[in-house]
Amino acid sequence: MTDIILKYFPNLTETQKNQFAQLLTLYPEWNEKINVISRKDIDNIEVNHLLHSLAIAKFINFQSGSDVLDFGCGGGLPGIPLAIFFPDVHFHLIDRVGKKIKVAQEIAQTIGLKNVTFQHGDSGECHDKFDFVVSRAVMPQVDLVRLSKKNISSQQKNGLPNGVISLKGGDLSAELSSIKSTTEIADIEKYFTEDYFKTKKIVYTYIG
Repeated sequence: MTDIILKYFPNLTETQKNQFAQLLTLYPEWNEKINVISRKDIDNIEVNHLLHSLAIAKFINFQSGSDVLDFGCGGGLPGIPLAIFFPDVHFHLIDRVGKKIKVAQEIAQTIGLKNVTFQHGDSGECHDKFDFVVSRAVMPQVDLVRLSKKNISSQQKNGLPNGVISLKGGDLSAELSSIKSTTEIADIEKYFTEDYFKTKKIVYTYIG
């Protein structure tokens, strides 16, 4: 059951409920073979990983037809939970570690996701254009923005200008000092009440 996800997203379809419920089983099973989530943390998958990924869905409602790149997706987070939540948005997941991309691909295939594509490689090998780049604690925001600029489309489809949205934690003042004027920070605890989110943030940088 995905009771905690349903607490915050009560309008999920039966298909979405079923897909999220499958993730609660599939990630622990795959994690036994290929470590994509800390073994100490796998029991907290619903809150610390799936719900955390879905914080982006509280921050922005991607419009149908949008294209989103999950940069350094690992085993598919945040891309797979977001792809479940936004079935009319295309998500492209890229990671340089082949075995992690394999996990993400297998999980997406098992739950029947049709709106995801995968790429094993470095970000420099991805030349497509996207409305947004999403990422989960992969690298400093300045570096992510620099590497992602070439992939951000000039066409605007969403209420929020195209850019980079990252899930991060802790004190970010030094990391963000050079991009303060184009960056917005949202505290995830304003969306979710679990203790895990007290220090978690969404960092959004507009790329013009």
